Amino acid sequence: MLRRPLRVVVPGLAVVVLLSLCAVARAAPVLVMGHDGRVHRVENRFLGGPADPAPPVGAASLRAAGGRRVGVASPRPAGGRLPSGRTAQRTRAGAPPGPRSRARVRHHPTPVTVPVVLARLARARAISTQTATLDLRRWRAALAEERHLPPVRRAQLTAVTVIVHDLAARGALTAGRLPEVFLMLERNMQWWWHGPLLSYGQRVAFAGSALEWEYYPGAGIQLQVLGTFGEANGFYEAGRADWPRLTALMNEMIPLAVPRGGGLAWEYLFPWEGGSPPWVSAMAQATALEALANAYRVSHDPIYLSTGEQALGILETPPPVGVAQTTALGTRFLQYSFAPQTDIINAFLQTLIGLDDFAQVSGDVTAQRLFRSGDAQAQAELPSFNTGAWSLYQPGESDDLSYHQLVTGFLQTLCGLTRTPLYCATAQDFSADLTTPPTIVQRTLSVRARHLAHLVFRLDKPARVGVIVTAPRGRDVLYTSADCQPGTDYWILPKLARGTYAVTLSATDLAGNYRTVSGTLRVR
Repeated sequence: MLRRPLRVVVPGLAVVVLLSLCAVARAAPVLVMGHDGRVHRVENRFLGGPADPAPPVGAASLRAAGGRRVGVASPRPAGGRLPSGRTAQRTRAGAPPGPRSRARVRHHPTPVTVPVVLARLARARAISTQTATLDLRRWRAALAEERHLPPVRRAQLTAVTVIVHDLAARGALTAGRLPEVFLMLERNMQWWWHGPLLSYGQRVAFAGSALEWEYYPGAGIQLQVLGTFGEANGFYEAGRADWPRLTALMNEMIPLAVPRGGGLAWEYLFPWEGGSPPWVSAMAQATALEALANAYRVSHDPIYLSTGEQALGILETPPPVGVAQTTALGTRFLQYSFAPQTDIINAFLQTLIGLDDFAQVSGDVTAQRLFRSGDAQAQAELPSFNTGAWSLYQPGESDDLSYHQLVTGFLQTLCGLTRTPLYCATAQDFSADLTTPPTIVQRTLSVRARHLAHLVFRLDKPARVGVIVTAPRGRDVLYTSADCQPGTDYWILPKLARGTYAVTLSATDLAGNYRTVSGTLRVR
């Protein structure tokens, strides 16, 4: 059970607690910016399902858990320039400079900035002179735009230029990353100059492009890798009329893949949960494999299969470069390459689905081997994510409703693919949880008069719990509710006089199932 801060309950005061640390991405309208800079709302029926990474519920930071915020890292002087290297003359102590005292010169290395990196890549012929010139022009335009934006807009664009600067300073601004990095920079320039201010997790798009972007405060708008590939798979499922949109989207995404882990990968370019960009996700990569398989199904173009074969690289490579964590039984595929201790079951299962789909279409033996290795590990740990009444997002953390439905769907898919009894049975359990009322049991039956005490109860699944404690003469002395996690919890009672009090506990789970129980409390 998650340990939460102490709640002091005052009669008549409703206390609201965040239901879960995990996040929900709801299917929402997309704001599309036209070529003229005007923005209109579009209902995109191909969007839906949790994003990766997912925005938290009711939080203004990148993640509610832990209270961390992603802000501007590594301060950069105004204008984006670092002090140039200087030479300093030093002479021996007490000896005036002269013909008999030779000054020693210390050479400071040239600061690694975006212009320096572009120049180096052009000299090494890793990129063309034309590409270097164009990207340098974009970089200078972004720095100039910062100075003319209002403070809120400036902060978002500055966060993006800081990301680009830091990639350069850390040696991570490689030739392969330039297309996505400077596309990110250009899209943020467009949005923060012309577009409206955004709420957390808002999806945005641009006319003439099928790519999906998402707003993360403190990091601007970022390419939503999982969402984009999920949209591609939606085009496939929609039928023949939307298949051209599938191949067009994949033709946009393939050039944004970068060499990583001995193959190709689609990276996230912003800080998240303590991880520095660029990082990768097994779930996003496997969804890309599924989209590549679907693109091949509709076009029979071998480029999609060859790209998919290269995309298997990070699924064979350990973190932090890849997402393959070897275990005694097989392989655990990680949601985040920078967080090998984070085990998120829905991401793991979706990775298996993507691997299996690509293996079926391509016949690739590596994809088949990776699926078998991951399948063995997933079956070993899946029971620990089933509490008997609800699913866990990760160990010790309950799913919210969207993620419970998501993992149920993944298990149903794996049940159909593999006929594995464990997948089928767990899918049935999770489906039943959606219609089974919560169980709540009053544990405290008596307390001492005129003393503060706890009214302890036990709950079997996440639910909103209400409590009414009524005095012998009919006056309610405690009347409140809160969102609670499964396990043992309690209310803090006011000081009560002697007598027998009526207690009513009610619980409404995330799916709307309701149960109420009545009892008594003896105050001695």
